Amino acid sequence: MLFENLELSVGAGDMWQISGPNGSGKTSLLRLLAGLMQPTAGHVLLGGKPLPGQGATLARMMLWIGHAAGIKDVLSAEENLTWLCALHQNASRDAIWQALEAVGLRGFEDVPCHTLSAGQQRRVALARLYLPAPPLWILDEPFTALDKHGVAQLEAHLAAHCENGGMVVLTTHHNIAVKPSGYCELDLARWAA
Repeated sequence: MLFENLELSVGAGDMWQISGPNGSGKTSLLRLLAGLMQPTAGHVLLGGKPLPGQGATLARMMLWIGHAAGIKDVLSAEENLTWLCALHQNASRDAIWQALEAVGLRGFEDVPCHTLSAGQQRRVALARLYLPAPPLWILDEPFTALDKHGVAQLEAHLAAHCENGGMVVLTTHHNIAVKPSGYCELDLARWAA
């Protein structure tokens, strides 16, 4: 057991930073919230109802970006985003190019992702946050491989999403400088089993 007696509620405008030492269950908690794992005890609720059986509802309201970039190396940045957008809401080519420009990848739209650096691949994945997206963003180590400019830009974008009524639950060892008014930190070390 990684943690016990944990209660967490996420509402409009909230940003929850999940922290703790390696192996404390940060990614496991995100996977529980995303419906990718089932708890061994207790339950996860969505709208006051148990999460199992609400997969379609959760899929419509959640965007998951895991620790790995989750992109296909042989596809271009544009092709990856076109494919990923089909999971939630299709996006036009112009919208995809604008999202790639927003993350600093103008001119890389047609480049196969296997030729991009780790930071550029992370930016392709994060470009999804600049397209029409569900209100709940669950992000596992989103700052990985980003340079200082990329980190600052992502912090501002996450805070703006929350200030506009969105929700973010993320893991990071990074000290977030730009925090929305609904920012909270949950240190899993305090809930260790």
